[in-house]
Amino acid sequence: MDETMKQFQEGLIELETEAEHLLLARHQLIENDRVRNGNREALTALRKRARTTKTSVPSPFESIMRDIGGPESRPLVKEVCTTCGNHDSNERTWMMFPGTDLIGRIPFHAAHTILETDQAQLDFDAKRLQSYMKEKSLLISERGAIADRISPGVLKSLIALSDKPK
Repeated sequence: MDETMKQFQEGLIELETEAEHLLLARHQLIENDRVRNGNREALTALRKRARTTKTSVPSPFESIMRDIGGPESRPLVKEVCTTCGNHDSNERTWMMFPGTDLIGRIPFHAAHTILETDQAQLDFDAKRLQSYMKEKSLLISERGAIADRISPGVLKSLIALSDKPK
């Protein structure tokens, strides 16, 4: 093979490698979204069980002011969990631990705390994967493998749809 053919082949190999990395990141993002959706559903179920929403739990100041006037002494600051609310945080709840097939009964507060921290980590990972995919797509696009413009047939059909009188 001559030198130009070898360079062309190497360029194609690099392009295919980048495209493979892009597809792997896309599949990982889809799997990540499935887990995030499951966590969101579990947190919603826990909030329904505790009969709270994100905004229904009073602030610590409101709960302190409501409790003032009692004869016994109370701590100055009473922390109120936004998910637990007035629900018994020590009540045992069944939970399947993330990434395992292990099911256990753990306190209510611990269950939603684990889910919330896992959700925050999954959100961070999703943003990281999205930026990685954007970077790889831009790299592939710069090499000319992805069309950066809309094909004339699609553009014509879009114009035809928007110009029809109603």
